[in-house]
Amino acid sequence: MTKTALQAFADIVTGADENINLIEAALVIAGNEYPDLDIPAYLRSLEVMAEELQLQLLDCVDGEDFVHGMNHYLYDELGFSGNLANFNDPRNSFFNDVLDRHLGIPLTLSMLYLDLGRRIGLPLHGVSFPGHFLVKLEDEGGDLVLDPFSGGLILDDEELRQRLRHFSKSGHDWDLQRLLAPASNRSMLARMLRNLKNIYFEAEDFEHALEMVNFLLVLLPGEVSEIRDRAYIHDQLDCFRAAIEDYQSYLLLSPEADDASYIQTRLTDLKLSAERLH
Repeated sequence: MTKTALQAFADIVTGADENINLIEAALVIAGNEYPDLDIPAYLRSLEVMAEELQLQLLDCVDGEDFVHGMNHYLYDELGFSGNLANFNDPRNSFFNDVLDRHLGIPLTLSMLYLDLGRRIGLPLHGVSFPGHFLVKLEDEGGDLVLDPFSGGLILDDEELRQRLRHFSKSGHDWDLQRLLAPASNRSMLARMLRNLKNIYFEAEDFEHALEMVNFLLVLLPGEVSEIRDRAYIHDQLDCFRAAIEDYQSYLLLSPEADDASYIQTRLTDLKLSAERLH
């Protein structure tokens, strides 16, 4: 029997975080949208890219050399770039589309950068920096923080604090070292799925939003906020019994939630609606 995308995703993400194949998991998510997606072919294409990249970096001697070499290969030769013109296009979060179109958002371009760098042995980590995902290279001469969405631009501490000031006037008080901590594979996949979920929410495409929440609950079982969101989606889709079950689970897990009173009222209405179906 052929596995569903959700079943294949569960096989990849169950277990220790370090054992998760990040790109394969991302491609499985895309396979939910593209059922005939040839995932092994895309993984092979990354192997070829890494082999080409490694040949170009043979003369590199330090971290900055490697970064400039990677940037030249990815952005100058292959033409990858951030999709500023249509940032909320869901294709920016489907990894096959990123590879085919050479367009992405900070997260997916960072995931590409990470994958290629790790394949050639570079100590790279993803960074869930506020508002904009980044990559960090551990280097003997000092760690380098990179922005794959902006052509692999190297960011110094002042530039990072300048970005933080977009979120708070007290940007100088932020703990940069904490904010630059390595992101887990699960957190990157969760960020990808939430990006897609939010895009579908805004478009009121609740069927697709529901699929993303189901992926999230495989990745993060029992995540209260996702149970609430799934209840809301079921509610919007008039799936009364499924909405009731999820709303009840949400209240059981979070009885003091700010929206508990509203949900109790909504549960009463939904139960009446469900009874009318008999």
